[in-house]
Amino acid sequence: MNSQAPIDISVTLGPTLPTWPGSMGVQVQSLQTIGPDSDANVSRLDMDVHTGTHLDAPLHFVADGADTTSLSLTTLVGSCRVVSIPNTDTITRELLERYVGHDVPNRLLLRTDNSRTQWYEKPFQQSFTALAADAAEWLVDNQVEVIGIDYLSIQRYADSPATHQILLRNQVVILEGIYLGNVEPGTYQLVCLPLKVQGLEGVPCRAVLYQN
Repeated sequence: MNSQAPIDISVTLGPTLPTWPGSMGVQVQSLQTIGPDSDANVSRLDMDVHTGTHLDAPLHFVADGADTTSLSLTTLVGSCRVVSIPNTDTITRELLERYVGHDVPNRLLLRTDNSRTQWYEKPFQQSFTALAADAAEWLVDNQVEVIGIDYLSIQRYADSPATHQILLRNQVVILEGIYLGNVEPGTYQLVCLPLKVQGLEGVPCRAVLYQN
């Protein structure tokens, strides 16, 4: 067992967390409160599955794609590399070639300008940094199995769904909504555990890193 403290790269779900336009956000309702009528506190949590730190499965952009129960824990737990790509809002194939290099890991987390601020405490920003379609093609060409990005989407706000489609059609797992402001570039052990829910195209998860 790893005795080091984990680095939590998940964001906290709460009513002020930014969400994709049109999302219902995070809503918590108390159903029971300890008192004369109840021995327990019981709450209801409502949100869409792409809220906060979450994983995308092929079903998100592939009509007959696999749901999130297909995501293998073997893929989601293991060595990963955090790479910093600063000063851009569009990560291209050329930038991945420059910053990742020839030693391409199976699991790759991208720390971008999104993590310069605690984005999870601010309103939704349309100008977040994300991947262009040619970057998605590069990831597939280099057999990356997990790609993580430090905002709510792997593709830019105004882009077509091509980035998602390229990755998900090729079984690349997308980890979105992480925060890497406290993580230096380097190699870590990733532990990313999704909720086990049938029939979903995306699912919330808890993701942590351990120092190697």
